[in-house]
Amino acid sequence: MPAPVTRKRAVVLLSGGLDSATTLALAQESGFEVHALSLDYGQRHNAELSAAQRIAQAAGVEYKVISIGMQSIGGSALTDAAIAVPDQASAGIPVTYVPARNTVFLSLALGWAEVLGAWDIFIGVNAVDYSGYPDCRPEFIAAFQHLAQLATKGGVEGGEFHIHTPLIQLSKAEIIRTGTRLGVDYASTVSCYTADKDGRACGRCDACRLRAAGFEAAGIPDPTRYR
Repeated sequence: MPAPVTRKRAVVLLSGGLDSATTLALAQESGFEVHALSLDYGQRHNAELSAAQRIAQAAGVEYKVISIGMQSIGGSALTDAAIAVPDQASAGIPVTYVPARNTVFLSLALGWAEVLGAWDIFIGVNAVDYSGYPDCRPEFIAAFQHLAQLATKGGVEGGEFHIHTPLIQLSKAEIIRTGTRLGVDYASTVSCYTADKDGRACGRCDACRLRAAGFEAAGIPDPTRYR
């Protein structure tokens, strides 16, 4: 009998939002055995974590949540209740930027990847229709991939980690069209910074504005539930 085909494993960072759900679908389309990772980092609501669990379950992948409590250092409207989430675009890096968030997220994904024997990590960062966060840029991803080689047993012993960013140069409309082709249920995703406990969106924050504009530009009905 022929030996069974073993698929390559990949860790996919899954926030529960539109971009990460699309990224998971792309990883599966590429033939990876996906292991989805969410981070409970002290964000304003848990609706996106509930969404992530639904998405992982529907995709039939292993799902893990790690709690890291970044609210203890604050510094962001997403982790500090005393800082208001803006309801209009602002110049520069917005107050919704969470200090070092993607660095921490990728580090934990890297650790789990080593344990799993996976050499591939997917993250749904975007440098086109995004809020200007410095840790969503191609330069950051390239630097972290270099760090992964230097900082791990696997890298030192000759393995090669790959940080995949399949959405990084896509517009929000292109992301939505891609996910729609792959059968992503966007009604199950939560992108809003201030979603209520049922996952209903505010319709005013930067994440909501980018999402709504993306559906409009894609010519696809927006399934987002609003308060």
